[in-house]
Amino acid sequence: MTRAQRLVPLALGLGTLIVLIALMEALIRAGAINKFIVPTPLEIAGAFGRVIVEEDIPHRFLVTAREALWAAALLVVFGIGIGVLLYRVQLLRDATETWVAALASAPTVLMYPLFLVIFGRSEKTIIMMGFVAGVPAVILKTIEGLSGTRRVLINVGRSFNLTELQLFWKILFPAALATIFVGLRLGMIFALINIVGVEFLINFGGLGQLINDLAERYDLAGTYAAICFVILVSVVFFFLTDRLERWLRPAA
Repeated sequence: MTRAQRLVPLALGLGTLIVLIALMEALIRAGAINKFIVPTPLEIAGAFGRVIVEEDIPHRFLVTAREALWAAALLVVFGIGIGVLLYRVQLLRDATETWVAALASAPTVLMYPLFLVIFGRSEKTIIMMGFVAGVPAVILKTIEGLSGTRRVLINVGRSFNLTELQLFWKILFPAALATIFVGLRLGMIFALINIVGVEFLINFGGLGQLINDLAERYDLAGTYAAICFVILVSVVFFFLTDRLERWLRPAA
């Protein structure tokens, strides 16, 4: 794929975003959308500088990013680890896979009072809430990726007398890596949603607390600007996972 071909999707995406923003501006100014509920994009853009200066956005951004990174680390260690364990032990997988899938669709954010009792009103509660929300997707995708490894590759590995550990690291894990990264991305989306949501609910640290503060002051432009910063955190995490996947799979 040439450089020009790679730029076409990017240009199309940015162009679509600009058109949508312009359309939103026009609809609000025309009164089709209540400006007391949704401020104009120009007002939101104008609030960025004020929010950054007055609300200590860099520090709050780093707090939320730190919590998300800790949750992501737990997802990698425990999500992939549990997925590998369930793949290896069929009986355990049969007994628990349905429950893991059920947990993936459960509104785990409602469990925050229990986590407050266990971990207190601290970053630990927020990190664990993000982890619990994201871990089912990582577990299920890890199982899917390992189970989807072509049998011929496994047979070739066995023909070379590879040990079970060698078979895993040289054949199973590389073959499943793309699917595992899909699970990690999904898990991080769910984790970030819950992290910001719990910050908002318990009014503790990070961008979620900022959104809460601005909303209570009825600073609509500032509230939407803070939401844009949350989107920025998500973009940063997606970029990091994409770069990590490219580094681990240079031929992809």
